[in-house]
Amino acid sequence: MFHQKMPDAVPLTPDLVVDGVSVSADKVPIVRDLSFKATAGEVLAIIGPSGSGKTTLMRAMTGEMAYRGTISLGGPEVRGLAPEVLACVRGVLPQASQISFPLNVSEVVGLGLIDGQRDRQARKRRIAEALGRVGLSGFEGRTYQDLSGGEQQRVQLARVLCQVWEPLDPVGAPRWLFLDEPVSSLDIKHQYQIMRLARDYAINGGGVVAVLHDLNLTAAFADRVLVMRDGEGLAFGLRDEVMRPELLSVTYDFPLECLAVAGARPVIVPAEDKA
Repeated sequence: MFHQKMPDAVPLTPDLVVDGVSVSADKVPIVRDLSFKATAGEVLAIIGPSGSGKTTLMRAMTGEMAYRGTISLGGPEVRGLAPEVLACVRGVLPQASQISFPLNVSEVVGLGLIDGQRDRQARKRRIAEALGRVGLSGFEGRTYQDLSGGEQQRVQLARVLCQVWEPLDPVGAPRWLFLDEPVSSLDIKHQYQIMRLARDYAINGGGVVAVLHDLNLTAAFADRVLVMRDGEGLAFGLRDEVMRPELLSVTYDFPLECLAVAGARPVIVPAEDKA
């Protein structure tokens, strides 16, 4: 087993807290005065139409973009955490990852291995296990650029998993997965495989924040949902409180309805007779 070498200043509480956060790019407001709290052990889905500010918010939460307000990950302010601390407590899967060099899959996944993961055979086992989790067993020697878009996306997720392998660190503090459209290039089988992986990470104590476009995957896997439009938060809460047809129809400017049996997750479909 790997044991990551953790910095001394490690977050010790289970929450990601966003309080009064605004983000601008080139002086243009993208996210406006947003507040919510995500808790480890749950999957938080962020949904909304394209251009809502979801990715910008994600980049602020992961320390990749400047913001106003407060974002704390396990207690400390994100903007104050050193890169080596952030690397140990959160892994980030962006929408797209460009690799210019002709690396093989094993080399790309190995980029996620940090201090304490230098034993050659142990690294090899960890990389193989990570690829198995994303359905790419045996791909170690394949050239990354020769893979399909969906396969590349899963390789990148394997890399992120290697970085924050255990949902809880050695002192019991949660680690976090930040996933920006993690299933956008995948077929339905692998969409569910990856979302189950995210769900299992949360069940085992980690935190998961995922930007999703598929409302039915959101309904199937999210515990809580943040709804965004035009840089603002329209709603935040438990899945069944938020996934309501009247709210979703306004959010997407498109008539939607929910089909659900009592006790089952909602199924979101177009209200065709009203479209």
